[in-house]
Amino acid sequence: MNETARAPRKTSFVGLRIRELRKQRGLTQSDLANRITVLQSDLCRMEKGEYKVSLDVLFRILQVFGMNVADFFEERVAAPAAEEKELLEAFRTMPVETRQQVLDFVRFKMSQEKVAGNE
Repeated sequence: MNETARAPRKTSFVGLRIRELRKQRGLTQSDLANRITVLQSDLCRMEKGEYKVSLDVLFRILQVFGMNVADFFEERVAAPAAEEKELLEAFRTMPVETRQQVLDFVRFKMSQEKVAGNE
């Protein structure tokens, strides 16, 4: 996959993380936008991954959240490990027939991702 194809995922990740943190702190988009001095519509587009978050804006957001860059990215890195553990534990307790259905679904979703990546 080339760098251009990966860029939207990075933009989406940052935007989704901002949205997640904003909601955890009970802030509306307008609240956060005012605190970081950007338009609410621009913040909305950042959260959707339609608009890149500049480092300057990211640092202002982190200041509002009381976080550093490592904290911003570290929490997200740890989450997949917890999700993987939860999935494995749930999968191990499923009846054999249900396990097969889950595997079939995962394989189906993986094939969809491959097709979408080739478009």
